[in-house]
Amino acid sequence: MNERHMREAYGEALVELGETNPDIVVLDADLSPSTKTCMFAEKFPDRFFDVGVAEANLISVAAGLASSGKIAFASTFSVFGTEKGLNQFKQSAVYPRLNVKLVVSHGGISLGQDGVSHFCVEDIAIMRAMPNLAVVVPADAIETKVATKAIAEYEGPVFMRLVRPKTVCIYEEGYKYAGEELTFKVGKSVTLREGSDVAIIATGLMVAEALAAASDLEKEGINASVINVHTIKPLDRDAILKAARESGAVVTAEEHNVYGGLGGAVAEVLVENYPVPVGMVGIRDTFCESGPWKELFRKYGLTSADIVRKAKEVIERRG
Repeated sequence: MNERHMREAYGEALVELGETNPDIVVLDADLSPSTKTCMFAEKFPDRFFDVGVAEANLISVAAGLASSGKIAFASTFSVFGTEKGLNQFKQSAVYPRLNVKLVVSHGGISLGQDGVSHFCVEDIAIMRAMPNLAVVVPADAIETKVATKAIAEYEGPVFMRLVRPKTVCIYEEGYKYAGEELTFKVGKSVTLREGSDVAIIATGLMVAEALAAASDLEKEGINASVINVHTIKPLDRDAILKAARESGAVVTAEEHNVYGGLGGAVAEVLVENYPVPVGMVGIRDTFCESGPWKELFRKYGLTSADIVRKAKEVIERRG
């Protein structure tokens, strides 16, 4: 399967947006070659602002531009955007509902050898708890491109999380799956596979692992559905409840701490509306060590095999 960088797709989308909308501005904090906002900077230098190693200022300047009618895309690594610029993002952008799009790269542990100081496995939890804010986590480069254009049209602040490595493209060019044209909409998930025995609800890089797990389960006579939740907030409650009613057992999968992320969000919906056995595949409340990202995924339980095991567990609990 084709592999691409999400962040390169993000840079391409920014350029395309800049060509059609003069109100698009882009900001970075001395990391534009890594976040790929450098593509926009090269094409539209008068609408690009590098604030240096100053993440709080990055957000404050973006909020100022947004308050003047601009659509401001601000980018850095997730650990810096969510931990160093959080107060400014909350007070200056999210509270007044400004059009600041905080798009971070290097989320999770898939940045590998960059190490624990750069890992960020609590960013979704931090942002999900904030009122007024949409939280978006694309599954691949193709979805990243359409998501970038969708959040530009979305009224209000957005947090979007990307990753560092090249990753498998589960979608076809033009945002298609199995030949079917799709529409990306903030707040709506995408059902990639139907199934009645267990529902696998995944986000980000784990969507590819979920699809691989469903194929492996099928070989054992277990029919699993796979839902790509590209928007953690607002959450597609209807799709989650439909999957729970049809299967009676749910597994969530995310490159994030099991506390506060997709698993917690799904569990909140189910416990109030339709309780079923839920298993969570994610990082088990630990700091992770440096290393090649695929090896880290195996060590910390973020593989298709881990999803398969968890699916069998929830099916057994359901009875």
